[in-house]
Amino acid sequence: MKYSDQKRVLVLDDDIDVTELIVYKLAQSGYEAKAINDPLQFTGQVREFKPHLIILDVMMPELSGWQLCRIARADPAMKDIPIILLTALGGPDDRVNGLEIGADDYISKPFNNKELLLRVRNLISRSGSESSQAQSVTIRIGSVELDESLHQVTVEGKEILLTATEFRLLLLLMQRKGRVQSREHLLANVWNYDSDIETRTVDTHVRRVREKLKSASAMIETVRGVGYRAVDI
Repeated sequence: MKYSDQKRVLVLDDDIDVTELIVYKLAQSGYEAKAINDPLQFTGQVREFKPHLIILDVMMPELSGWQLCRIARADPAMKDIPIILLTALGGPDDRVNGLEIGADDYISKPFNNKELLLRVRNLISRSGSESSQAQSVTIRIGSVELDESLHQVTVEGKEILLTATEFRLLLLLMQRKGRVQSREHLLANVWNYDSDIETRTVDTHVRRVREKLKSASAMIETVRGVGYRAVDI
């Protein structure tokens, strides 16, 4: 099946009223949106619809949004698709849990329509910009090699899977090796958000990237009270 050139958004929530509202608002904003209400259809619909972004409810029967997010991040065909988690669980720990499993953003219910659309636009815009502007540039620091055009990172020659946000974060740090990047600066340049968004978001993603770098994790150095920088190891 062929789809239009509009940016596509897949919305999954077991509440039909919620998906109808989101799809309506997305369509008003020029997106091609598709709703599903059964989490068991997730993988098949992602492969068929090929969305530019996914909005996932967290609390669903049979498979939760957290579980589906993990599935997506473990699948090379889905790992780069931005994911927004949408849930009534709005506590700080819930937000961090969502980010730790690979979500790019997290919005609490009840949500503001304008805020949701802004988050969607920012994530799709950032993801599309990376695809169109990527050049054949390879950056190496120690055993870590990042190929911007292939959107690939290897450690000691073995590829590691990073989400789109994790890749942007590591790319920025490696491009600016030796220079301290404040949390606020990283939020503005990686997430495209103002500094009123929780800086804890940055810490969560840095921790995830370090875990994936394993033996090369020391490449990302914490500058206490300021932020992070990439260093030779």
